[in-house]
Amino acid sequence: MGDVDPVINRVLNEEGQGHETRTLLYTRLKDLLGRPLVSFFTSFSQPVAIEDADADMLEGVLQKLDLSNGLALMISSPGGDGLAAERIVNVLRAYSGTNEYSAVVPGKAKSAATMVSFGASKVLMGATSELGPVDPQLTMVENQQTKRFSAHNVVKSYEDLFARAVNEKGNLQPYLQQLANYDAREIREMEAAIALSEDIAIRTLGTRMMKGLAETEIKKKIGVFLSSEATKTHGRPIYRDQATDAGLIIEHVDVTSDLWQAVYELYIRLNYYVTNKVSKVVESEAHSFAAGIPKGN
Repeated sequence: MGDVDPVINRVLNEEGQGHETRTLLYTRLKDLLGRPLVSFFTSFSQPVAIEDADADMLEGVLQKLDLSNGLALMISSPGGDGLAAERIVNVLRAYSGTNEYSAVVPGKAKSAATMVSFGASKVLMGATSELGPVDPQLTMVENQQTKRFSAHNVVKSYEDLFARAVNEKGNLQPYLQQLANYDAREIREMEAAIALSEDIAIRTLGTRMMKGLAETEIKKKIGVFLSSEATKTHGRPIYRDQATDAGLIIEHVDVTSDLWQAVYELYIRLNYYVTNKVSKVVESEAHSFAAGIPKGN
């Protein structure tokens, strides 16, 4: 068995995992970044997601900070609600003002968390940092089993099947049987969800990182983010080179730098915290708000 990462080893061996174990890192990162750092983490192991109430929790922390030099947001989350992400972006922009906010992605900022990163003036990423597609995902229960589907894929399969039925010159029965498994009203709702996700992403980028570009041009540039066709699956990572190619302003951070070493240690500590102690956390150098692990887990 290889040597344990010294940062992970130090975190695991500490008796306390409270906010006080992270305050010095926030102070150090404030000096390195030239602006206060706020962290927003939701657990990858607990059944939680980015939701509307998180914007209120974030605003409660921002109200207590001097943001005259702007703000940096460290974000780690598997995602959640797109409308909540849009509201979080609005809160971050309102409080960071003309100096704007930068996003720091130490590990994975997927789906709605990628949308929050879209709202920044730039995104700081290490060699292994991950963004992801922002297309809506569906959770369905079939035969008492929970299954997850891409809304884009469900709509596309319906459209393909319908087109084949229209063009069929012979026996329509097999197509009609398969089409009976779809609800046209649900397909319309999925189409609306896809359109909403695209609209939030395009409008958010169009007012910061891609300001001045036409919406049609932005949509073309960020195609890899808008559906899982390019990545083949919703969960597949979009690394910093792909994000740069898509037109995002990405700052590549050397993983051996003092900045990344501090980012990495704070990431390890917070990831441990939302995996073992709470389900989500928003905090700064001086304040910390956390949500407990949902009942039944």
